[in-house]
Amino acid sequence: MRKVRQAFGGHVSILAYCLMPNHFHFLIRTEDEFRCNDFLNSYRLLLSSYTRAINKQEGRTGSLFQQNSKAKLLGGSDYAFTCFCYIHQNPLRAGLVNQLHEWEFSSFMDYVGIRGGTLCNKELCRSIIEISEEPDTFIKESYLAIPDEVVRDIFIKS
Repeated sequence: MRKVRQAFGGHVSILAYCLMPNHFHFLIRTEDEFRCNDFLNSYRLLLSSYTRAINKQEGRTGSLFQQNSKAKLLGGSDYAFTCFCYIHQNPLRAGLVNQLHEWEFSSFMDYVGIRGGTLCNKELCRSIIEISEEPDTFIKESYLAIPDEVVRDIFIKS
């Protein structure tokens, strides 16, 4: 996560994240002057640096990720809320945990108040997406079912 902070500096606010065994998700907001090309270049450098570090640590070469990265512009707050929930539900959907709070590699526990992580700008996220500050309500909303067609839409739309 240190590399994420370094790569984006003050140009990006991270709203949510989830690190999975073979992929990851970030919900971010960029500053207006931080152009898309600047973000993509910083993102490529981050992935390249991360890959080199892991390959060195593991004594291997080659790509770490099976698929190319995708970036999507989110329109309204309803869609952003759906993506926010999807990101946190990812380990549950993959069968890695039975409860969202069991996955330590996401921002879910920071929003619930179980952990005091500082990577996500929770205040900004709450102002954009209007998620609850009350833990019980937040947890209930986080488990809302996301219809399969909406999940497909997240991945198919560009």
